[in-house]
Amino acid sequence: MSVRAGTATTFVGAAGSAVRLDYSLLRRALLIAGLSLQFLTPLAHDPLEFGVGLLVPWILMLIVGTPNMPAAISYFLLWQWLEVFAREIITFFNDESIFNGVYGPTVGDAYWYMLASLAILAVGFRLALSGIREPAGGLRLVHRGWRTADLFACYLVTFAISCAYSYGVNALPSIDQQIEALSRLKILALVLLFANVLSSRKNWQFLLAAVAIEFMSGFGGLFSDFKQLFIVLAVAALAQRIKWSGSLAFGLVAWAGIALGLALFWTSVKTDYRQFATNSDESQWIKVSLAGRYTFLGSKAAELGDIDWDTAAYALVNRIAYVDVLGSVISVQEMGPANDYPRQWMEAIDHILMPRILFPDKAALSDTDVYVRLALGNVSEDMRLGTSISVGYMSENYADFGFPGMLLGVFALGLMVGSMSRYFMMCPLPWMVREGIVLGLVYTCGNTGVEMSLPKIIGAAMMYFIIFALLVRFVFGGIWRWLENRATFGNPVRPP
Repeated sequence: MSVRAGTATTFVGAAGSAVRLDYSLLRRALLIAGLSLQFLTPLAHDPLEFGVGLLVPWILMLIVGTPNMPAAISYFLLWQWLEVFAREIITFFNDESIFNGVYGPTVGDAYWYMLASLAILAVGFRLALSGIREPAGGLRLVHRGWRTADLFACYLVTFAISCAYSYGVNALPSIDQQIEALSRLKILALVLLFANVLSSRKNWQFLLAAVAIEFMSGFGGLFSDFKQLFIVLAVAALAQRIKWSGSLAFGLVAWAGIALGLALFWTSVKTDYRQFATNSDESQWIKVSLAGRYTFLGSKAAELGDIDWDTAAYALVNRIAYVDVLGSVISVQEMGPANDYPRQWMEAIDHILMPRILFPDKAALSDTDVYVRLALGNVSEDMRLGTSISVGYMSENYADFGFPGMLLGVFALGLMVGSMSRYFMMCPLPWMVREGIVLGLVYTCGNTGVEMSLPKIIGAAMMYFIIFALLVRFVFGGIWRWLENRATFGNPVRPP
């Protein structure tokens, strides 16, 4: 252990003199970007909203950017900020103010309420995750000594578990959340694999193989599952605190460009693809073989010149933006409909306290029913292909408490997820294992951002916490010892 401790000391000392991809650099980059783009403010239809919105990412990272803050928290906050700020981008497409859209002036209020909620969410994370100690000995760097081939083998096992969840969830609906939590082991395995390769800059073939597998499997379903790959790679790079260089900067730009290109391509073809894959306009049950689906996507990729990229860009930004829904909820609440306050929180708690494994006949909560009730929405278009629409947890908090009361509910969620994250970050595990577990938690309760409903955030987070706390207690120590034994040829470094 002394060799690893010495390596960790060397790393900490070098970190003081070298510029690394960490919260400090991320904060500076967001400030520079926010200030640089202020020249667009006079061109915006809402100069104040646009200008302030550009600086919110820097403010969020200023709040949470402590030395040992889990890297996944940055993803959680920045993804939700993008969903809010995208509404301002739409004003350039529509050539109208955020206050003058079809949903009325309350959309402008919703924009400010959501930005304030993100700041309060960040405060909750900061309070829960402040003061996390630097890991003892070589725990921050121990993953660097593991064999990349072994980490790739772990990834393949967790990939199989993830596939089992995808195909078996309909057969065992009563334990859906438990199996989903186990499927997040793949995220942990990917974080360890990516961090190992990025730090050593060797064995790239394993990273590329994992990327290829994730890419192909992500495009094989009905939804844009390939995005998980880009999120995990970015979070792993931030958690690893890679030394900043020109090649890293180029890689990040390329990563962002590829992610954007794939998102635009998927947006342009997803309606036709889903109809082809299901042979229906009202189902999520895939009927076409995987080979047939890949052939269809390949034919679309061969016709990139025929895609209307402007329309795809507008559709993508419009899909990401999630402010109009809260604007509708505000309008409905201002009309004074009867409501049992705080109905949303009470229904969420009641639903969680009746686990389906014990109450198999428990009625499922319908996000679409809540959408119709709180936003008086017409779901005929949103329900195409059997999908549903949610008002999201911010709208549910507004429906229960109004503004600024909704901030208390949002703060409680930040404190809850932050406290769960703190538990894992304080476990005597290798640092990158902790980072991977927290990313799995954050992804489970936040992968759809502000669209996530209260019952899904709370229920998914609690189940994930229970499952992974058990894995930490009874399983991960053995896996770590196996990896160490393989790396040190019979001289394992045991956890404290």
